[in-house]
Amino acid sequence: MSRLKYLNHYPAAVTAKVENLLDRGELAGVIQRKYPTLHNIRSDKALYAYVMDLKNQYLRQSAPLSKIVYDDKLDVLHQALGMHSFVSRVQGGQLKAKNEIRIGAVFKIAPLPFLRAIAVHELAHLREKEHNKAFYKLCEYMEPDYHQLEFDLRLYLTCLEVSGPVYA
Repeated sequence: MSRLKYLNHYPAAVTAKVENLLDRGELAGVIQRKYPTLHNIRSDKALYAYVMDLKNQYLRQSAPLSKIVYDDKLDVLHQALGMHSFVSRVQGGQLKAKNEIRIGAVFKIAPLPFLRAIAVHELAHLREKEHNKAFYKLCEYMEPDYHQLEFDLRLYLTCLEVSGPVYA
């Protein structure tokens, strides 16, 4: 498996630059200079408050969220960084539908812009289920730098996997 699995669909010129930074051991430094501080949203309760603030600011009319948590098994089981799920449960004689967001526990120790990018991505799934043009337009509405953050997030994940922790 390629050590650049998070960058598979990027042009060869971009991946060559990343390979060069990895070979020289400089990728972590590049990330640390661009994102020098980590967020302090470590608990599920704080994560819930953070994501609900974003939802209330940008998606007030969307379906309610019943659960927002960090999930330490998410990246292993689902090959995902975050997950939006629509869960139906029986309550009495009725079916109740609930929306849940699970964010990979790897983001407990990360810069706030990375957590924001994942949260925005999962919130956009409340309105758009597929990764289509409307989905990415909604992501950009909530976070104008979404595409750059997504790329930088992929660099961060690559560095974590190849070199270990970026922030010691």
